[in-house]
Amino acid sequence: MPTPPPADLVLTGGTVLTFDPDDREAGALAVADGSVIGVGDVGHLVGPDTRVVDLHGRTVLPGINDSHLHAAWLGALWPDTLLGGGGMGGEQAGESAGPLVADAEARRAAILRAGEVVSRLGITSYTEPGLGPGEDGGRTGCFSAAVLDEYTALAAAGRLNARVTVLRLFGELDGPSSLADFERGLATPAPEADPRWLNVTGVKIFADGIPPMRSAWTHRCYHDGTSGHLLVDGAQDTEREANLRRMIDLAHRAGAQIGVHATGDRSIETVVSAMADAIAAHGPAGRHYLIHGDLVSADVLARLPGLGIGLNTQPGIAAATGPWLAAALGDDALREAWPLREAFAHGVPVCLSSDAPVIEPDWRRWVAAAAERIGATPGPELMRRLLRAYTVNPAVQDGAESWKGSIEVGKVADLCVLEANPLELAPADLPHVGVAMTVVGGRTVFEQS
Repeated sequence: MPTPPPADLVLTGGTVLTFDPDDREAGALAVADGSVIGVGDVGHLVGPDTRVVDLHGRTVLPGINDSHLHAAWLGALWPDTLLGGGGMGGEQAGESAGPLVADAEARRAAILRAGEVVSRLGITSYTEPGLGPGEDGGRTGCFSAAVLDEYTALAAAGRLNARVTVLRLFGELDGPSSLADFERGLATPAPEADPRWLNVTGVKIFADGIPPMRSAWTHRCYHDGTSGHLLVDGAQDTEREANLRRMIDLAHRAGAQIGVHATGDRSIETVVSAMADAIAAHGPAGRHYLIHGDLVSADVLARLPGLGIGLNTQPGIAAATGPWLAAALGDDALREAWPLREAFAHGVPVCLSSDAPVIEPDWRRWVAAAAERIGATPGPELMRRLLRAYTVNPAVQDGAESWKGSIEVGKVADLCVLEANPLELAPADLPHVGVAMTVVGGRTVFEQS
């Protein structure tokens, strides 16, 4: 075996939670040329130019991956969030004040500001779930194809503080889309970039809206007697469903990953059925997943692992909007909504995320919220499962588990250093634990002074 080079960075004197397949723990790790070169005994890797950081008992995790975060929008709004004032939309979302980002300079500044925000939280990867021509005339300016152009330029210049996965959007955000626009957009090439920094993996489709706005497509009736409908174009339910199925089939055959915003039980059933049909007809492709999945049923959850379909959900939004869902559909619907415990029990590939700036991107709070929703006895196994849903599982969603998501020799050195070991804490205590250091590709992008 060749002798490893001296390390650029060594972290020692603490706990390293690798989240590798064996869940190994160690007391130190070494980094060179942006990758992990040693875990455990790394003294022999210290050279004259190695920076050695004494952790003083702190804990290293794989870098956090917020797998559903609208970073340009976050950067334009921060420190405001949509639900920060207890409501939705309004001037904070840029509805009445014109576009939040109106030109290239503003778009770039918003992305860079979001990079600073997430770095302070230990986030080293995130997914921008919906950028493209469908929002070129959007009210905020934060989801247009021009935003993707700025990401491409920043990635080429080495100015991104986190690795970015993108889903393209060929309809409106939270709004309608047409089969013709989708087919036209799918045929256009994605921008070229280093996929370890900017990777356009597929497409986002809005199947429906959300229950509090009575726009999720459900089997239940809202209190006003309606049951919502699909957002895909069509004169009636059957035509809209046929067009949604066609979109999913087209994207699947193109080899694109498909992330579908679906919150109502009826829309979720339709999406999963369409994905299953596409897989049966054309073979597996992509890492398709449901986004939100508020009212996903037990029957659908049981199908997802066999189909390789994931669930990307936001426990913080569940906590914030649960009363609104109950007001729209009743307490029974709320009791069955966001069934995290059942999803984990079925072996569904679950990713936890924030959907910032709907809420803030502080993953520590949302891990705690997920634990509360599950209602299981706190302990290290529960915490491992929830932390994996913010590290290992999102790397799988990104199709990048071979090179990120855990701390292993040969993988990129994306690291989050916490002031305490989360496995020794109750989930409710995690939001009070500070982030001491964030490392992306061996580069320190945040360090607590």
